[in-house]
Amino acid sequence: MGNWYTSRERVKRAANINGTESNAQIDRIIEASSRDIDQSTRRRFIPITATKTYGYPRIMPMPSWVLWLDEDLQSVTTLQTKAQNTSPTTIASSDYFLEPNNYGPPYNRIEIDQSSSASWESGDTAQRSISIAGSWGYNSETKSSGTVASGLDSDSTATSMVCSDSFKIGVGDTLLIESEQIFVSDKTSAALGSILLNGALTATKSQVTVTVDGSHGIVAGEVLLVESERMFVESVSTNDLTVIRAYDGSILAAHNNDTAVHIFRTLTIERGANGTTAATHADATAISAYKIPQDIESLCLAESLATYFQEEAGFGRSVGVGDGAIEFTARDLASRRMHTERYYRKARTGVI
Repeated sequence: MGNWYTSRERVKRAANINGTESNAQIDRIIEASSRDIDQSTRRRFIPITATKTYGYPRIMPMPSWVLWLDEDLQSVTTLQTKAQNTSPTTIASSDYFLEPNNYGPPYNRIEIDQSSSASWESGDTAQRSISIAGSWGYNSETKSSGTVASGLDSDSTATSMVCSDSFKIGVGDTLLIESEQIFVSDKTSAALGSILLNGALTATKSQVTVTVDGSHGIVAGEVLLVESERMFVESVSTNDLTVIRAYDGSILAAHNNDTAVHIFRTLTIERGANGTTAATHADATAISAYKIPQDIESLCLAESLATYFQEEAGFGRSVGVGDGAIEFTARDLASRRMHTERYYRKARTGVI
């Protein structure tokens, strides 16, 4: 299970890749590019929930009340000392500070409040004597992404759900629903309610106004499926939709009045991502998607595009064929990578 720093849809739009034939290749490339960014920056940009242990902080001349961390920390759930003992001591949140206070999170150290009676204790040994349960990562920012429409209200192991607004959710997004993280591994279409065409459509690409029946809830940016033709919704005016016909490499076709309209809102999901616990979620529960820093997302997109085109060219020096062939240098990509690594790269920290 991966945390991706761009989506399948964004890569396909940027490269004008149509159809589903390249989906598996693109997914693999995004996963690899995202992990390459993790390694080169020594950071993660979607948080995990985990318990990490540290030794007693006894290295001089650092004060003994300061515990330096080797990974970005977002928040603490439980902090314990004498962690190896059968009865560890829990340190109250009022007895320690997460630092740097002025611009964290992320935090890089925990300091005992010297005005309190709390202290680090080594327990039976100094090794792994401090335990920190919490959320770890450089970034935890999210964006509102609609609500749960169905699929999660009765089964915490369900691997499919329907969302209210598919434009805000892409393949590769990590969602936060209540306290559970969910990874989106695919998106498919299904008939939702009784949304039907209100008027026939001809096989004419210039016929871009599609009228549907009733209260449909379709929003701009969503993709529709009418029989085998996909349509991208550019704008919505009551029941009139302005669309791009024959979208994503599908075949332009005529459609009769009252043909069912399907929407790509059904998500294939992986539950309990990043150390969180899978649970049930009622319909209409809010969905948030983790928001990747813009320059990290741009780098992942650029890396993914470069790898895709190089694979298509057999890792040759040019991309394309005939008069459309261009030399591939990736100079801008190298500059972008260097800039991003210089800004985000976390220094190695020896924690004892």
